[in-house]
Amino acid sequence: MKAVVISDTHIPSRARDIPGVIWEEIETADLIIHAGDFTRVDFYVQLKSVKPLKAVHGNMDEIELFHLLKEKEIFEMEGVRIGLTHGFGAPYGIENRVLKLFESEKVDLIIFGHSHIPVYKKLDGKHLLNPGTPTDTIYARRQSYAILEIINGEIQVEIKYL
Repeated sequence: MKAVVISDTHIPSRARDIPGVIWEEIETADLIIHAGDFTRVDFYVQLKSVKPLKAVHGNMDEIELFHLLKEKEIFEMEGVRIGLTHGFGAPYGIENRVLKLFESEKVDLIIFGHSHIPVYKKLDGKHLLNPGTPTDTIYARRQSYAILEIINGEIQVEIKYL
């Protein structure tokens, strides 16, 4: 199973749309995962109409998205339990904050955003993934997104730079 993982798209305040290469990846994906900061509800609706979507709201989202989406979600993908949240606070130290948010949950992978800084690593026995942002360069030198694949129960992640 393949998912395109994005966050902090900030449509339309940072860009009119996500880059075409991400739309191409979505065509071959089974799922879209968005870790918040869509900004406008229109982009959320657009993504949801294309493929199945797992998403949470971010701090920059319209109030309507706060009503439609949760702050934190847990779901399974091919037997792997995934925790999804946007994140909060300063960019530095965010990994420990999202770990704490899911400390009482049994999750294998935590996907988050907020910092715009792409990262994939294992910390305290959990995989952590921040896909970065495909539309901005605040806090990040390059725009990015991620591809998540679960193959025979194994988590495989590739951060792709634009």
